[in-house]
Amino acid sequence: MRIVLVGPPGAGKGTQAAFLAKNLSIPHISTGDLFRSNINRQTELGKLAKSYMDAGNLVPDEVTIGMARDRMEQSDAVNGFLLDGFPRNVSQAEALDQALKADGVELDAVLDLEVPEDEVVKRIAGRRICRRDSSHVFHVVYSQPKKEGVCDVCGGELYQRDDDSEETVRRRLEVYHTQTEPIIDYYRAQGLVVTISALGKVDEVTKRAMDALKREGDTSSVSDASA
Repeated sequence: MRIVLVGPPGAGKGTQAAFLAKNLSIPHISTGDLFRSNINRQTELGKLAKSYMDAGNLVPDEVTIGMARDRMEQSDAVNGFLLDGFPRNVSQAEALDQALKADGVELDAVLDLEVPEDEVVKRIAGRRICRRDSSHVFHVVYSQPKKEGVCDVCGGELYQRDDDSEETVRRRLEVYHTQTEPIIDYYRAQGLVVTISALGKVDEVTKRAMDALKREGDTSSVSDASA
């Protein structure tokens, strides 16, 4: 299957993408991984992207699209892929359609992870990170440390990153609503959108997504689904 995964920040896209890709035996292609890979390998696109990033500018759509297309043409993606973080806007979605059409393939589904805005704020703003080891992550509601403000693992101080402040989260949501959310209507017009609730435990959301995608595969036509 060829799938685009969309949803607001805090919807759990990265987590779900990893599980879905494994269950479907297709590569998980994320924008972050694309950039890191191209920059580390010093590809022409990577060098170009880095030049924009070093100057503090946004990387142009055509550079991101070039990286994505190159990745989708690799051997492990012949039978499908799951795109996470791309496309981010309608112009990228249109370019993706053109690229796939040129290769004689098309998307099978656009999986929309739906989460209420207040829940997004709660999920992200409640995160606390260990200063000693950033891989130690806690949450003021969902994964509380035994002692407030202290990491259970190493005893380091727990703090809230600036990117996780409520003000910053709400700004990120505004950007999502303005730039990325319109691609849902774009793909809905093509009959590709499958909407599921991203509330609940990780495995519950994964099963919900797999069931919805399986239904689409069985019927060969995609319509909105909710759970």
